[in-house]
Amino acid sequence: MRLWILAGMVLIGWGPDSYRDQAQTIVGTWQLTDEKTCFQSQMEKSETEKELEKDMGSSRNAVARIIRFDKKGSGEEGIFSTGKKKAAGMSAFNYKVNGPELLLMDIKSGIMTQQFVIDTLTQSNLTIHLLNKDCEIKTFTRIK
Repeated sequence: MRLWILAGMVLIGWGPDSYRDQAQTIVGTWQLTDEKTCFQSQMEKSETEKELEKDMGSSRNAVARIIRFDKKGSGEEGIFSTGKKKAAGMSAFNYKVNGPELLLMDIKSGIMTQQFVIDTLTQSNLTIHLLNKDCEIKTFTRIK
């Protein structure tokens, strides 16, 4: 009898669609790979713009926006420049995953500063948008 109860508790706690799994898989370092504002997501590009976009090379001073989530519910985000070991403008925050929502909070006051909805969360990709703006989408790729 005890074995059946223990087996049932294990199966309930480790369900495949559990949001608890999302909270654990968000832990890591993510790089912003695509960001669309409401204006950009509503605007269609012409054929000329698409052709020119291919020809435009990347900047010599490439930067990467990084966000880190750790297991203890804290994180930090900042901008890394090519050839620099440390990020510029690193800001620390606390976070909480509450169902499909990602809440970013101020460390000292504990006040929620941003509220996102997690659209997709896989081992390698994270797509979020602001709670009140479905059209403002941020896509991240896991780097660690």
